[in-house]
Amino acid sequence: MVTVIARFKMQPGKEDEALAAVKKMATEVEANEPGALAYVMHRGQVDPLEIYVYEVYADQAAFDAHRRIPHMDAMQANFAQLMDRTSFNADLLERVAGFIRPPA
Repeated sequence: MVTVIARFKMQPGKEDEALAAVKKMATEVEANEPGALAYVMHRGQVDPLEIYVYEVYADQAAFDAHRRIPHMDAMQANFAQLMDRTSFNADLLERVAGFIRPPA
């Protein structure tokens, strides 16, 4: 499995557009990427401009495919217009314990 945690900030005043873009991205990933086991975006409660992304892929091939898929290009185009590029941070993680429960 490949796990990613990413964080970035929306540009002030562009929150509605930015949230619509990340929701569209999540919908596209769910519909088109069977190797994406989790793709969840959260809005910060301390700083509501922050977006946190939790991603889990079945394997390296699924993660690599995610980075090449057309809807990723659309998100990156929107990113420059709606997000603070200097705030972007992403980490690849190694799972040491825990689980992902399938929906009931």
